[in-house]
Formats: sequence, C-alpha cells, structure tokens
Amino acid sequence: MRLVTYRSHIQDRARLGAIVDGLVVDLERLGAAVQVALPGDMLSFIDLGPGAVQTATVLLDEHRGRWPIGTAVPQANVRLLAPIPRPRKNIFGIGLNYVEHVEESSRSLDTSADLPKQPIIFTKPPTSVIGPSDAIEHDAKITQQLDWEVELAAVIGTRAKRIDEEDALSHVFGYSLMLDMSARDCRRAGQWIYSKGLDTYAPFGPCIVTADEIPDPQVLDLWLKVNGEIKQKSNTRHMLFNVAHLITDISAGMALEPGDIIATGTPSGVGAGRNPQEWLWPGDVVEACVEGIGTLRHPVVAV
Repeated sequence: MRLVTYRSHIQDRARLGAIVDGLVVDLERLGAAVQVALPGDMLSFIDLGPGAVQTATVLLDEHRGRWPIGTAVPQANVRLLAPIPRPRKNIFGIGLNYVEHVEESSRSLDTSADLPKQPIIFTKPPTSVIGPSDAIEHDAKITQQLDWEVELAAVIGTRAKRIDEEDALSHVFGYSLMLDMSARDCRRAGQWIYSKGLDTYAPFGPCIVTADEIPDPQVLDLWLKVNGEIKQKSNTRHMLFNVAHLITDISAGMALEPGDIIATGTPSGVGAGRNPQEWLWPGDVVEACVEGIGTLRHPVVAV
C-alpha cells in the first residue's frame, strides 16, 4: 500500500490517502462509507498497529474500481504533503553509511578514512521537513556550501527497545525517501545538527510504502540529479549497516516509537566529494528517487 498525506484544497486540513490506479483514496472517508473506523492522519494510522494496514488493504481491494462517492480523487487534483508533515520527534540521521561515501568524505570533509565500527547517528528536527515540490531554502548569510544526499527512510510502526537484529524489520511500518540536505560550512566542532537541521533540509516523500510491499530494503536502487544531471547512483545493498542493524543499534539505548523516522545514509556523489566541489544555488532543481517508492523534485530558492 502506498500511503500519502494530501490536501485537495488550500483550506482543507491534511488528510490520509492511499494511491490506487492514479487516484488518491481517502481512507477515513472510505471507512466511513462502509462503517469501518479509520483515522484521517498518518500518525494516528501508524499508531493503530499492523491491523490498520490489513483492514485498509482489504477495503481497498474490495472497492477497487467502484469507490463510494466522495472517497477518491485523481492524484493530479491534489497536493501531496510530506507523509508525516510534522514528526513527533527528531529524525534519526545516519552518517557515513556507504563505503565510497566514507572515502569521499575523508578527502573533503575531514572525517576519518576508516570505516565506522558503529553507526554514526545525528538528528534533524521536525521543522526541517518539507513535502514534495516544496522549495529548499538557500540562505547565503548562513551557507555557501549547500549539498545534497539521497537516502532511504525507514518509518517505525511498533515500539522497539533492545531488539534483536533478526526481529528488527518486523518493527518497520514502511519506507520512504528523504533528502538529507547539508550546509557543509555549518558544522560546529564536529556537531552536525545545525548543518543538517536547518528549515527545509529534510524533503520527505512522496509516500510511505508499507513494509509488506518491500520485504527486503537492501535491494533498492537510488539516485539523485541536479538540474537533470546524475550526481548519485547506487543501491541500498552497499550500506555498511543495514536497516535491521540500525534499528537494533539505536533501540539498544533509545526506544524507537511509532512514527519515528530513520534516514539511513547516502551513497557517494555528494557535492563536497567532487573535484572541483559543487554546491547548490538558487535556481537549481534537485530530483531524487528510491526504487519502488517514488521521486521527489525540489527547487532551490533564495531567502
């Protein structure tokens, strides 16, 4: 199931939908039409646990092609927002999680050339999240080194605390795409949160694909373009620490809760690692994709 948060009119509140055959099916309204209670927002849906996915899947299958009046609208007629427009907690970011990115970062960003022995974890605040097609802000007073990173994002579905690796993926609700935007000249004494946590620095979406449709998150192609030119191209099998390991590592000391997001790291090809280095500027367009999930496209604008 491909779940989105959408708005059909500017004045409408954000609503939960599922994409089916080019339509956005409103799950709360579909449920109400057949006297099944379903919530109208993504976090409330995730909170219900695996049973909600099963119930919604059955309803979508039963009514496919004969939707009750008022429950489905063409996707082209709605605006997609970030799947979780306002996460409850900071996003967990993972640094240096692809071998070639470790090497390029050691050349350009003064990080170690040694492969990390444990996941490198930082966070991005909820205020950094933007949805599909929203603008990425470039504030020239803050940065002259705005950089790109395409990443697979894992969304937690059930509470995970001290989880064994073989059980870790059972706690995943679904997968999405996130851009980990980075102001490379804003790292402060080795701390990354200001560099990576500025407003608009976490483009997220366009949907969450439920975990039943992606049984193995380590076989997905991902790529990123700037102004139509490929900059990053890899596959999630090249992660140093796979999704299951990341969940196990984080949950060893910090409980992961429904709706938590883990951005799992980026492959090589970032602007800082190029010779000469390349940065994003107002007027540029960043486009990124993760196989089986979808594509994000964002303009860069001056503020």
